[in-house]
Amino acid sequence: MLEPYFLEGAVEAGCDEAGRGCLAGPVFASAVILPPDFSHPLLNDSKKVSPANREKLRTVIIDSALAWAVAKVDNEEIDRINILKASFLAMHMALDKLKKRPSLLLIDGNRFIPYKRIAHRCIIGGDGKYASIAAASILAKTFRDEHMDRLHEQHPQYGWDHNRGYGTEAHRIAIAEYGITPWHRRSFQHSPIQRDLNI
Repeated sequence: MLEPYFLEGAVEAGCDEAGRGCLAGPVFASAVILPPDFSHPLLNDSKKVSPANREKLRTVIIDSALAWAVAKVDNEEIDRINILKASFLAMHMALDKLKKRPSLLLIDGNRFIPYKRIAHRCIIGGDGKYASIAAASILAKTFRDEHMDRLHEQHPQYGWDHNRGYGTEAHRIAIAEYGITPWHRRSFQHSPIQRDLNI
């Protein structure tokens, strides 16, 4: 069972990202403030939830959350500032969009850039421990998958409707055969993209 909160009485926003390790597409992040008594039997780390159940949870989370937001940072900005900073930027952008101000941020992972003097806690594996982070992981994942589906329509040869821009064998073979698109990240060291660019 996921913990409903980290600190009783705090207005907690769970934060998580999706797409950090991809070769193509933006990184998405979400911030979610849940009611303290929220629970759902399907809710978990998005990687442990089936696509169909992620879609069900997306609707439940949006309908139930006290506040929620999703933001993205595109591949060009990722290349400019690096993926770690881009992930933090996407989280900050999502927090900017929340209609309710949190008093504590629960961040999935071990690092974070402080946001507007609001206290935060970094929690490794937090998306499998706290409901608000799990909810953020679901929204970030489903919104990013939806975005990659749209990009797939423009470039179907890369299989983004299945690999979502991650460096699967099929995706790497497609890069070798067709080259890169405007949506590919050019800055990842030792990737097939850098070999394609002769970097």
